[in-house]
Amino acid sequence: MSGIAKEFKEFIMRGNVLDLAIGVIIGAAFGKIVTSFTNDIVMPPIGLLLGKVDFSNLYINLSGTAYPTLAAAKEAGAPTINYGSFLNTIIDFIIVALVIFLVVKAVNRMRRPEPDEAPPVPTTQECPYCLSVIPIKASRCAFCTSELPQES
Repeated sequence: MSGIAKEFKEFIMRGNVLDLAIGVIIGAAFGKIVTSFTNDIVMPPIGLLLGKVDFSNLYINLSGTAYPTLAAAKEAGAPTINYGSFLNTIIDFIIVALVIFLVVKAVNRMRRPEPDEAPPVPTTQECPYCLSVIPIKASRCAFCTSELPQES
């Protein structure tokens, strides 16, 4: 059992796992902020402009019985399609996607371009006679003892 525990500890302690866990926690908190922003700041003015509509209270009652609010329909156990809540969720998603886009764009702009690396200088070559790999400065092949043509 200690082998599994050791492997699990190594897995958890990897940087990318910790980064992912932190990202999920921050993302959940950010989601709550965006939901509050949407429901409490964005949607009330939009509802006011559209004739004092409360989007969170928009629903289609499938039971056939009339209910004054969504809360009353839910309390009675009536089946409903809550399209107002769905609209709020779509707006939440658009706000989160926009913020993520802006953050990624800013991070990419701040990231320094990596300098172009020169290709590595070769240190070996193939013998043209026996095709063995030999040092590039060799004048004779160590395997077939052929004299190698010298480059000028």
